[in-house]
Amino acid sequence: MNSLEGKVVIITGASSGIGAAFARLLAEQGCKLTLAARSIDKLEALATELDAEALVAPADMTEAADIADMVERTLERFGWIDVMCANAGVYVPGEFTDGDIDELTRMLRINVDAVLRCAHAVIPQMKAAGEGDIVVTSSISGFIDVHWEPIYSASKHAVQTFVHTVRRQLAGSGIRVMSLAPGQVANPLWGFHESAEIRRVSAGERSHLTSEDCAEALVYMLSQPRRVTIRDLVILPQNQVNI
Repeated sequence: MNSLEGKVVIITGASSGIGAAFARLLAEQGCKLTLAARSIDKLEALATELDAEALVAPADMTEAADIADMVERTLERFGWIDVMCANAGVYVPGEFTDGDIDELTRMLRINVDAVLRCAHAVIPQMKAAGEGDIVVTSSISGFIDVHWEPIYSASKHAVQTFVHTVRRQLAGSGIRVMSLAPGQVANPLWGFHESAEIRRVSAGERSHLTSEDCAEALVYMLSQPRRVTIRDLVILPQNQVNI
């Protein structure tokens, strides 16, 4: 297993949930972090908590200029980028015909367009360095058609196609392109805020993963020898039965 000590990692959607769990565990691994999200207060609180060098980069993933600035500031601060964790995402379930079309298309901008922009922004520097990792937080919804979340599922199918095809385009460059696809996760994105409730559905009912489970999976992916690409890592709670 390769050490992650000293790796420079950008995490989008870092202010809560899976992104914050990524930050905490990668800090323990000795990584240098850029923490990106819209909430500067939450980012600054997280950066203060971590025992790691961390750059707070407020960014709205629907704004191309914010994504470009996030990458530029990381290069100015650390000099290079080893890992892009394109983790930011939103969730809108429900009947398509009843949905707010502006809200649904905004979800596509965050879940798909921002992933493309994040990857596109770091690939030139990674190519020049001869190595790098791009990890996209996907979903089990990218592998099956989930009828109660049609546009969310469509966004994750798009992400999966992107990972599979761009990985092949970048073969020989030293860049790994990977997806981490969890099932149900007990975190704020899915309406879980209280630790007791999270323990009940994860440790008790085993119907949900925790954000920390996802972070452990990420570290496993990044720690593999450079010859190994975990193209897709699908993790499910033991007792998830609705898919």
